[in-house]
Amino acid sequence: MPTAPPQPPPSSRFDGRIDAVVHAGFAVLMVASGVRYVMRHSPADNLWTVALAAAVCALYVLTALLAHQQPARGRHWIPWMIALVAAWAALVILAPSFAWCSFAIFFLTRRAFRGWAGYAASGVTAAATAVGLFRMSGWTDVAMLLGPLAAGALLTLFYDKIERDQERLAATEREAGIATERERVSREIHDTVTQGLASSLLLLEAAQRSWPDHSAQRDVAKASSLLRRNLADTRSLVHELSAPGLESGPLPEALQHAAHQYVDAIQVQVTGDPRPLPPEVRHALLRVTQSAAANIKLHAHADHASVTLGYLPEAVTLDVYDDGRGFDPGAVPSPSETGGYGLRAMRQRVEQLGGELSVESSPGEGTIIAAQLPLSQPAQSSKEGL
Repeated sequence: MPTAPPQPPPSSRFDGRIDAVVHAGFAVLMVASGVRYVMRHSPADNLWTVALAAAVCALYVLTALLAHQQPARGRHWIPWMIALVAAWAALVILAPSFAWCSFAIFFLTRRAFRGWAGYAASGVTAAATAVGLFRMSGWTDVAMLLGPLAAGALLTLFYDKIERDQERLAATEREAGIATERERVSREIHDTVTQGLASSLLLLEAAQRSWPDHSAQRDVAKASSLLRRNLADTRSLVHELSAPGLESGPLPEALQHAAHQYVDAIQVQVTGDPRPLPPEVRHALLRVTQSAAANIKLHAHADHASVTLGYLPEAVTLDVYDDGRGFDPGAVPSPSETGGYGLRAMRQRVEQLGGELSVESSPGEGTIIAAQLPLSQPAQSSKEGL
């Protein structure tokens, strides 16, 4: 079955946006702090401080690039991070004008180190900033000493909360992905393997009852052919869960082939102007037809059946009709080991694509299964998609 290109998880996109903001903030604040320092100090003081600031910038760029290439906190860039923290501590103590850049250093240390190492690195950053500001105040303003320490503690709590939320989100996404994949595989198996085996069993039981009449041989041959197709479907499920004839070939012929596996006399009619359909819509129409035809074979005992494929301006419709014995849709039992997955699987397929599926039936009055799928985006022109 065609699948969309993999998308990065929301947590990765969130981390990327934070990194971009942090790096941009570091660049702006370093430039502003450097200009402020040069304007307030003599050239003799500027030389070594500016050189140390340039070294800090180079180390920051290097560690940021390594972090981007190895986001799993590998050991390759940790030595550079240690050098950055040491150089930064020296710079902010010697020149407290650069203290505002501590925020970027803090976030980078938390990305580099886990556990107590992360707390220690961020603590060194906060402590160096506190000492630098306290020194700038002439060792008199206690607020300059306590402020960076308090801000570091708050940032640590905030960062830990973000990490925990992201871990929970990642776990939830994994669980949801597993559940969705199980549902999808369950529908695929039901619509191919289970339905095919059930129909083959009915044919073999009928052949056993009428053996050795000619009709029994015909039923055995038909069951053998159905089992071969079922085996091909099973192999297809194992390899990419694709459907024969889905990606290419006219859609009406694919629907006819799917329905003929179970009901010989069924015909496919087309209304409206045929046009290319998205692969996921084609897949859903094929599976709904397959499952509905299997239900006709197993339960309806119908004399006539038909499939109507309709093209509307902004949607496509599928109606599967039979004149069999019908049933009460409200009395369908819940899915169990003995069956009951067909209508549920069909409805899930259609609703996942934003469509609607309805079942019109009553005992002795036949059945109509009607599906309508929206075409929100015009499909690309292709003869193969008709």
